Amino acid sequence: PLITEKVSAMNEKGVYGFVVDKNAKKPEIKNAVESTYGVKVVSVRTMRYAAKHKTRYSKNKVVSGFTNAFKKAMVQVADGDVIDFYGEV
Repeated sequence: PLITEKVSAMNEKGVYGFVVDKNAKKPEIKNAVESTYGVKVVSVRTMRYAAKHKTRYSKNKVVSGFTNAFKKAMVQVADGDVIDFYGEV
C-alpha cells in the first residue's frame, strides 16, 4: 500500500493506492485487492513511473545511476467498504 498525505486524503473517498508489479494488469490488481482485503473493487487506475537519472558526488568521485521504475495503482472500492491498513492483525 501507498501511505502518503495525498493518498490518505483520498482514502476518505474510498480510493486507495498500491505499488504493484510493473507487469500487473488491471484485472489482476482488482482480483488481488478483492481477495486480500475482502472488498468490492469498482475501478482501477494505473500509472507507470520511469526510472530517473541521479548523480551524487562522494569523496572526489562522481557516482551516477538510476532510481527504480515502478507502477502505481489507485483502486476505488464500493460505497461502505473500507480497507484498514493500520488495523490489528
